Amino acid sequence: MSRHLSVDLDHVLCSVATLILLIISAVAALAQGPPAEKKKSSAAAAPTVEEARRFVEQAEKRLLELWIKQGRADWVAQNFITDDTESISAEADKEVKAETAELAAAARRFDKLKLPDDVARKIKLLKLSVDVPAPRNAAEQAELAQIAASLKGDYGKGKWCPEGEAGKCLSLGQMERILAESREPDQLLRVWRGWHAIAPPMRRRYQRLVELGNKGARELGFADVGAMWRSNYDMPPDAFRAELERLWQQVRPLYESLHAYTRAQLVKKYGKNLVPDDGPIPAHLLGNMWSQQWNNIYPLLAPPAGDPGFDLTDLLKVKKVDERGMVRYGERFFISLGFDPLPQTFWERSLFTKPRDRDIVCHASAWSIDYRNDLRLKMCIEINDEDFTTIHHELGHNFYQRAYNRQPPLFQNSANDGFHEAVGDTIALSVTPEYLKKIGFLETAPPPADDLGLLLKRALDKVAFLPFGLLVDQWRWKVFSGDVKPADYNKEWWELRRQYQGVAPPVVRGEADFDPGAKYHVPANVPYTRYFLATILQFQFHRAMCREAGFTGPLHRCSVYDNKAAGAKLKEMLEMGQSRPWPEALEALTGEKQLDATAILDYFAPLKKWLEEQNAGHKVGW
Repeated sequence: MSRHLSVDLDHVLCSVATLILLIISAVAALAQGPPAEKKKSSAAAAPTVEEARRFVEQAEKRLLELWIKQGRADWVAQNFITDDTESISAEADKEVKAETAELAAAARRFDKLKLPDDVARKIKLLKLSVDVPAPRNAAEQAELAQIAASLKGDYGKGKWCPEGEAGKCLSLGQMERILAESREPDQLLRVWRGWHAIAPPMRRRYQRLVELGNKGARELGFADVGAMWRSNYDMPPDAFRAELERLWQQVRPLYESLHAYTRAQLVKKYGKNLVPDDGPIPAHLLGNMWSQQWNNIYPLLAPPAGDPGFDLTDLLKVKKVDERGMVRYGERFFISLGFDPLPQTFWERSLFTKPRDRDIVCHASAWSIDYRNDLRLKMCIEINDEDFTTIHHELGHNFYQRAYNRQPPLFQNSANDGFHEAVGDTIALSVTPEYLKKIGFLETAPPPADDLGLLLKRALDKVAFLPFGLLVDQWRWKVFSGDVKPADYNKEWWELRRQYQGVAPPVVRGEADFDPGAKYHVPANVPYTRYFLATILQFQFHRAMCREAGFTGPLHRCSVYDNKAAGAKLKEMLEMGQSRPWPEALEALTGEKQLDATAILDYFAPLKKWLEEQNAGHKVGW
């Protein structure tokens, strides 16, 4: 026997006797009850306000580290799509979700404590800081992170390879251009079907993501992920749902008028065999992969007496403006309002054009990597009027991110997510003929009598989007709540599109399809109601800024370019971040505490009158 395993019998007997005495003493002590010191210690364990404040400060510090790490990993993963970058991004995402789940669970200790407003708000925002919360189980956290990364990666790598055309695979951007420009229905249908074919492989993983996300949401005290998303608007979830319905009913008559006019013009182009004159419009004929904006078919709809006399795409090309130059125009608009220029690192680290040597996620996005000044834009810019507008939208995110970067980490966000999406679009509403004249694109601005075309084209972008902006999350909320079962995913998707948009699939669709997955925000798990809210908010913001600038003409002709007073009001709201409930931020800019869609009705009032005249004798609705 080895000496290391030898035993001293006397030592063992002594140890046994000692152990018996200790057990007897412990039993006696328990019979007498806990000592006074223990009772006192237990009472002192009740949570305090100061403890809650320290907890939040430590949580913010830890989360900020992980958010920055995740941002860097996701930037690389979206710009260099490989299995390795997908894995790195998934690991960073898993760390954020796992840490957030642990911190949110620990924060429940303070639920019954009366806390200062700022501490209570931070704890609430902590629980809501991830879009799809992970369960606390480590294996399920890893599974959720892997699924989320793979879905986003599949979307980014998505291509359509036409049958019989070996080696000629088309990216989403190339397919979008065909839908925008072609007027051949057979070609449009092939492209539409080709892109939607990328989604069915996502279906089973998406179903599992819903299961895991709901488990994480329940562990945080929410009924499901949808209820959690609706809790992020400083009002009860049911009240928020009612607020959306109120806003939709305000704008619905304007949308239905636009829909009826568009359908009548498409009947003239394609005939009643393809476009029913009293039913929903086939989805592939509206110039956009998701029928969410219709401005690409403006040439088919243009009013005979509404030509503005210029085309912004042509103006950009005549001026030989390149991709970086388009971004400079957007930056100069914000500078004219009193904002500082973007940092030099923005120009060094952003991506403005699609690389020729690799796949990337081309969906435009704005980034604040370090939550201070490392701002970036990622966008595959095309030289056209649509991307000129999109650039202003994305820079709105960047200037918002910098405006609130002095707030604590949990307050470094917009007042609600609709605000973030609205800011840049508000600026883009000021891209008027007067603005184009000021920056040297036009010698003279056309008279207001020619505005009908401009209004119609903008309505095909903004008004046409409203129901789609609403229905994506209506579908997801039903999926998360279980009201829609996996066997009915696609059926419910198209029922909602028919109900809200008056749009129908161009061919029979079934449950072998997964058409929601063909829209980036579904596989990427980005809540979508923010875009509906943003469309309402941008017109409300625009009306308020024009009022601040002293403008008294038609709202659609107002540009706040170079107006420091309007810029100061905007900056005041942006700097608040998410530190206060959103009605207070809204009031800082507009003087109003309630969302109000009358601003969009004011803006398009001349167009609405004209549409009603054109629709005489035609059915409105479907």
